[in-house]
Amino acid sequence: MPMTRLTRKGIKFAWDEACERAFQQLKKRLTTAPVLVIPTRELGYAVYCDASHDGLGCVLMQEGKVVAYASRQLKPHEKNYPTHDLELAAVVFALKSWRHYLYGEKFEVFSDHKSLKYIFTQRDLNLRQRRWMEYLEDYDFELLYHPGKANVVADALSRKPRSTAAFLAIHEWKMLEQLGEFDLEVNESAVHATLFTLVAQPTLLSRVLEAQQSDEEAVSFRARVTSDEAMDGWTFSPDSGLRYRSRPFVPLALRNDVLSDFHHSRLAVHPGGTKMYHDLRRQYWWKGMKRAVADFVSTCLTCQQVKAEHQRPAGLLQPLEIPEWKWEHVTMDFVTALPRSQRQHDAVWVIVDHLTKSAHFLPIRMTDSVDVLEDCILQAAMGTQLLLSTAFHPQTDGQSERTIQTLEDMLRACVMDFRGNWEDHLPLVEFAYNNSYQASIQMAPFEALYGRPCRSPLCWTEVGEASAFGPDLVQETIKKIKVIRKRLVTAQSRQKCYANRRRRPLSFSVGDHVFLKISPRRGLMRFGKSGKLSPRFIGPFQILDKVGEVAYRLALPPQLSGVHPVFHVSMLRKYNRDPSHVLDWTELALEQDASYKEQPIRILESKSHVLRGKKITIVRVLWKHHGVEESTWEDELETRSRYPHLFVD
Repeated sequence: MPMTRLTRKGIKFAWDEACERAFQQLKKRLTTAPVLVIPTRELGYAVYCDASHDGLGCVLMQEGKVVAYASRQLKPHEKNYPTHDLELAAVVFALKSWRHYLYGEKFEVFSDHKSLKYIFTQRDLNLRQRRWMEYLEDYDFELLYHPGKANVVADALSRKPRSTAAFLAIHEWKMLEQLGEFDLEVNESAVHATLFTLVAQPTLLSRVLEAQQSDEEAVSFRARVTSDEAMDGWTFSPDSGLRYRSRPFVPLALRNDVLSDFHHSRLAVHPGGTKMYHDLRRQYWWKGMKRAVADFVSTCLTCQQVKAEHQRPAGLLQPLEIPEWKWEHVTMDFVTALPRSQRQHDAVWVIVDHLTKSAHFLPIRMTDSVDVLEDCILQAAMGTQLLLSTAFHPQTDGQSERTIQTLEDMLRACVMDFRGNWEDHLPLVEFAYNNSYQASIQMAPFEALYGRPCRSPLCWTEVGEASAFGPDLVQETIKKIKVIRKRLVTAQSRQKCYANRRRRPLSFSVGDHVFLKISPRRGLMRFGKSGKLSPRFIGPFQILDKVGEVAYRLALPPQLSGVHPVFHVSMLRKYNRDPSHVLDWTELALEQDASYKEQPIRILESKSHVLRGKKITIVRVLWKHHGVEESTWEDELETRSRYPHLFVD
């Protein structure tokens, strides 16, 4: 720069023609460049406004020169505004932003929304528009229409990116890194190239063409095509690549890389075998491609863990053995999460006899220990043997599940019709259930258990009391048990026939490796993932033993020691082994989270509300291995009784 040279030390000051030209050019640039000017009150102002679905933009100008720019994003509720209100919001935003310039001055406001110029004569205004009109009355301005094509500055401000220039530069380089992950080579047209001048070239195709030069099969095909041998569909591309029906031939050494690129890439995201084959066959070719794609997809570890099954559930129905006598086989389950009763009970222990279908409903507390429950039925004294059902498969004990469903319906009906506490209705619900007809045994459980119908106030008639006592009672009971067993066999046969129509047989061998199906519901296994994004299957695990016809015992890692290791076949999926699989168990560091228990971490907040004149306080609980968005509102009294440590200061 000539003028800069004059400022150096030891240089004689000499103003020549070069300095004069530089000085004149500098004055021109300073006076004509789009820089902000200092406003003058006598010249008046012009405001240009525009609105879009992203934000508001406005420009304050004076004699065609910019005094100030202003823009902002739309607030969430503003995105629901109609176009008319959005354009008016842009005007209000401009006047509020430059009130120190415009208040007391006469100026013009330009908008590309033509109907806005009639806002001052419009009769029907909503509350929002009335509030804004009161504010606009403070200013002396004229609202004019300005075509959108000419309103380029305000329009650009209303639609400008939300990020700054520095943030955009960071994203450009992040995008360059992602292009590299997609196996794309980026050629920059300049040292500081932007994404607008990028040229992306695939490197996989160049590797395929290079590998064709050394592949034996490709060399053989190339020689036959060169010798003019009859090779229908085989040609050479301009880059000397060997093609079959205009598709590059993939040598054996690169086929696995091509399959991996079309399956594991972020642009593919693990497609199924059919989709992947049709996408791949449009760009490449080799003999046996369809079988290679099917084998590759079937052995993909991620697909085996996350893909859903689209076929009938596995495992044919296996009816339980019919017991010889009453109360020989008993099933049990729990109804939980009930409102806490006056006796502090919040659950029902359901015990059902497998033969007579007789049921007992015992109110309990969920905080009761196992020892307390054992004492309720004298397990140790009676020599009862406890058999666990398969994990996470409630169909194993379908009898208890069906009884619980009926119990819950009866309790709901009692609470609605008779009011009061659910525990007060429980004895009558048990009586009504045991005295109702059961389709499987074709009689009431009471009659099956005691050998005679129950005398109910609903039908207070003679029921043969003379035969209800004495030696005939035993014979009558034995006869009924034989009839019940025959009816149960018929019922089981009918149920098995219906169920197996919608199921398929599936079996594994001891020593096989299988995946275990997990549930994404709250309270079950998460395995390092949140909610619905947790994998469908984990593993693989080795089968140690076959339990019955449709259950298997698995070799679970120590992290899952709290889970019963016997699973129904419908919970398992065959593992297709591949040498490239790397199995990592670090995500299984669950401690106690593999069970149904949830561990609270802390109380986030609390609030109170009035229900039927009673003040109830609830607290928001954050649970272990769950985010804040999965926190739940719980009753304070119940939470304090279960987790008192959360309320210690």
